[in-house]
Amino acid sequence: MAKELPQSILFCCDHNAVRSPMAEGLMKKYYGTQAYVQSAGVVGDLDIDGFSIAVCKELGIELSRHQTRSFDEMEEGGEEIASFDMVVALSPTSQKRVLELTKYYSLSVEYWPIVDPTALGDRREEKMDAYRQARDQISNRLIERFGPPIIAN
Repeated sequence: MAKELPQSILFCCDHNAVRSPMAEGLMKKYYGTQAYVQSAGVVGDLDIDGFSIAVCKELGIELSRHQTRSFDEMEEGGEEIASFDMVVALSPTSQKRVLELTKYYSLSVEYWPIVDPTALGDRREEKMDAYRQARDQISNRLIERFGPPIIAN
């Protein structure tokens, strides 16, 4: 059963280059400004992944300007993890880090195990299919958790 949208939500994964930017983009597309949405990674050492950009573009979601950032960079920029109502970890590594960072805060932390598509497939189309699978897993979880999109596609 779908629940109310949180006022603010942070999606996180390992590098903020694949899964969490896709989740941020999908959330914004589906629910508009109903919630403040951001993403971060355990580390911010990569640029946004080109396959993530491509599979989101198929749905009209623009990720090419996304700037990756780590939890540390997020906080250096003045955004505290405690200021979010909900944090969704999309990888085991990010779940572990989020639980460490939030152990003294009263906020909702959820773990959505989303496939890491970066090591799947050898040919371009196989890789695209793996990234589509991750994107679609995120999409399905968003709809399951928050209900049907409120923004017309």
